[in-house]
Amino acid sequence: MAKSIKREQEVVVIAGSHKGKRGKVLEVMGNDRVLVEGVNMITKYERKTQENPEGSSIQREASIHYSNVMLAEKFDTKAKSKK
Repeated sequence: MAKSIKREQEVVVIAGSHKGKRGKVLEVMGNDRVLVEGVNMITKYERKTQENPEGSSIQREASIHYSNVMLAEKFDTKAKSKK
């Protein structure tokens, strides 16, 4: 498990279709996955209920494997050293 990645830290996605995006970690899950704010957005559909008679669609974050993210401060220092 990623011991260095914790809630509220800023991370950068380093692999996958969302490569280069930054966001704050919302949740670290037990199965080696993390939720990052604004990254890997999916659409969930809510069924009709008494509280929500129209039904709706909601945009929310899906989890991403922790090996695909890096702490932003570490990413920035690596970028500086390459120049």
